[in-house]
Amino acid sequence: MDTTKLSSKGQIILPMPIRAAHKWLPGVEFSVEDTPEGILLRPLKPFKPTRLEDVVGCATYTGPAKTLDEMDAAIAAGVKANHDRD
Repeated sequence: MDTTKLSSKGQIILPMPIRAAHKWLPGVEFSVEDTPEGILLRPLKPFKPTRLEDVVGCATYTGPAKTLDEMDAAIAAGVKANHDRD
């Protein structure tokens, strides 16, 4: 069990293993809730939830519909190109 202290400014440092396990980087914001068991910190979602209707306009492909085989081939080519760069 890790421990921490409250600073004179009211700050608490979360131990590195906990930050690393949750992939929390500096600047992550948390909601703070007072519960009967103690204080509960929950990371805030960085963006509002989006709906497909709100973002579908950014998928502006204009052309003939692609078959599943064509899409699979394009994905495989992209994976191969990305892998070959490493």
